[in-house]
Amino acid sequence: MGSVSRLFDTRDTLARMLLLDLSGLGYLVVGAQGHQSPTTTQWALALTAFAAAPLFHRRPLVNLVAQAALLAVAFTLVDDTTINQVGASWALLELVMRAERSRTIWLAAGLLVAVDLTDSIGDPVRRMLSGVFGLTVEVGVPLLLGLLIRTSRELARQAEERAAAEQRRRESESRAARADERSAIARELHDVVAHHVASMVLRVGVARHVLPDLDPRVSEVFDDVHGTGAAALDDLRRLVAVLRDPAGVRDAALTAIEPSAVPAALGAAVDRARQAGVTVEADVDPAVGTLDAVRGQAVLRLTQEALTNVAKHAGTAAQARLTVAVVDGAVHWEVSDDGRGPAPAAVPAGGGHGLTGMRERVEVLGGRLEAGPSGAGWRVRTVLPAGVPAPEGPPDSAARPPDPVAPRPRPAGPHAPEPA
Repeated sequence: MGSVSRLFDTRDTLARMLLLDLSGLGYLVVGAQGHQSPTTTQWALALTAFAAAPLFHRRPLVNLVAQAALLAVAFTLVDDTTINQVGASWALLELVMRAERSRTIWLAAGLLVAVDLTDSIGDPVRRMLSGVFGLTVEVGVPLLLGLLIRTSRELARQAEERAAAEQRRRESESRAARADERSAIARELHDVVAHHVASMVLRVGVARHVLPDLDPRVSEVFDDVHGTGAAALDDLRRLVAVLRDPAGVRDAALTAIEPSAVPAALGAAVDRARQAGVTVEADVDPAVGTLDAVRGQAVLRLTQEALTNVAKHAGTAAQARLTVAVVDGAVHWEVSDDGRGPAPAAVPAGGGHGLTGMRERVEVLGGRLEAGPSGAGWRVRTVLPAGVPAPEGPPDSAARPPDPVAPRPRPAGPHAPEPA
């Protein structure tokens, strides 16, 4: 039945009508000659039917009414009505295939039945019964064939919808499975990292108590390490609490920091970079405190990562500049450095994924991260648009490779680190 549906595709209506006209013309020229030459009236009715079929091929109801009217006239004027009967029957078939409402189909079939029966008015009973039987061919066949084609098309449409629904279901299950797996990995990572960080914080606390006569500078370093470790544990606990709630997997960053606390958090990140020896000039728009939680969190994490990279690659004596501005709802963020500080010997080389993680965070929010040399130093910048898309899940870096970024030149010296 599928091949029949393709044969009667609605896009090929004009071609079918032209072929029907050619077959009717062949009948008049060749077929009808064996009985009696077509009369002028028969030619006139046939040519009118031939013209109406392609003219109204996009309006099947109008075509049916025209063909039925020509058939009614042919019954009264000519003896051979074959051309007009075929034209009316075919018009009914086209209408049945394309009608939007079933009532239109049955009214059209009733109209053609009424026109056919007018030829039997006043005939003997036997001839009238013959005319009624002929309706099975003139009306019944196109009606049945059209309904079969309609049913076939509807079944094909339903099959396509079921296939599309099944595809969506499989994709949804796949996304859910990936999210569950990532959540499990994140929880395991939290357990491992939290254990080691907690151990480090505990040991620093013990060292502060068993070594009471420390140099104030060493004590300050201990206090800083202890505070940093405690803050890291708090962040880990907040994030894993969200990850353990399936409804919060997509928006895990939302609970990490309140939007109104972003300016203070940025200030803390700048202060921490300054404590490491980096000279940081910060120009932060107070409007960042009114951002949504997702972009506020992104600005903070980008700043922390960028300033860490400055200390890591440009050296602790480098000059850096942080710029955060909110323009028409979009966040313009940039961190640059002069690249002039000595490379710190304590920073291990290689293995970093800073730029990759920053790029993924930016792309999730609809932005694009630009990173590359700027004079003697390095610059990283992006624009986070006002409209924050709702991602389907965590960004999948394995699904698409990161955009190429120019490698950061290593500082001269024996301790040149790898780019993050």
